[in-house]
Amino acid sequence: MTSTPHAVIFGCAGTRLSAAEKRFLARVQPWGAILFARNVDNPAQLSALSADWRDTVGRDLPIMIDQEGGRVQRMGPPHWSGWPPALDQSRHARDPVRAMYLRGRLIAAELRAVGLDVNCAPLADIARPETHAILHNRCYGESVAQVVANARAMAQGLLAGGVMPVVKHMPGHGRATRDSHLDLPVVDAAAELLHTQDFAAFAALADIPMAMSAHIVFPAFDAARPATTSPAMIRLIRDEIGFDGVLMTDDLSMQALSGTMAERARAALAAGCDLVLHCNGVADEMAQVADACPPLSGQALARTARAMVHRVAPDEADLAALHAEYRRLLPKEPA
Repeated sequence: MTSTPHAVIFGCAGTRLSAAEKRFLARVQPWGAILFARNVDNPAQLSALSADWRDTVGRDLPIMIDQEGGRVQRMGPPHWSGWPPALDQSRHARDPVRAMYLRGRLIAAELRAVGLDVNCAPLADIARPETHAILHNRCYGESVAQVVANARAMAQGLLAGGVMPVVKHMPGHGRATRDSHLDLPVVDAAAELLHTQDFAAFAALADIPMAMSAHIVFPAFDAARPATTSPAMIRLIRDEIGFDGVLMTDDLSMQALSGTMAERARAALAAGCDLVLHCNGVADEMAQVADACPPLSGQALARTARAMVHRVAPDEADLAALHAEYRRLLPKEPA
């Protein structure tokens, strides 16, 4: 009988699992896996890696990737489609919402074909003039209404294709002027502005089954801790935004967080995150994180079980026709 998965999602180092990785993963039983460009070579290799992950842990674990499009697409040409930045598409497509649905449905088809069934998209962060360049053109729009419509369409396209979406970066990354991979952003906006703008976009998408937290400090609510490790911010996500799905952290190894990997993991779980995410495949860091992450239980276990219901077979679709429709909706020349 397979043991209860632990409250962690891990990456791996290369294009195949090493013997040491297999022993570690079989023992620690992560809830899910995440893949990056370093893990991706070609469709046959990626299908084999997905199958190896599931064989290693002895169950059909979720396997995710960041396949947003634009600068963040771990799978690209020549084996997979290339996608424009989301904000460019939102601004220039003839029917932006339909184009975003098609983008989600077509990405889902490419993921499912190689054994992947969770995509870390859509973004519900609102693009602003001050938004850091690491995020700006990855956003789906420049207003609450635009972001919600496009993000909803992307999520629906992914779900129709049998891929579970992860909305990010909750409760909102758009006002950050620093890159959380390298530094800790602090957003000094007033509470009322955040309630009516940034948080409102996520509230309108609160039924999406999974979300990723933001490593950002909001002094209006908690001046000491980023949202990922802030009990006050997690309560806001649950109570005000109304999100009762699976809340996973952004990558623990990002420099916005402080402390050892084990301390970061414990702080995120203590704050109320359901799962911690560790991406870089570094073995000693993974061992620290694994020691800090217990088996899923209570509400976190219930939320992950509810989320898994959304992992269903794709609907029937004429993918060639959908690709053709998507291309017709894009401008013929770069805007």
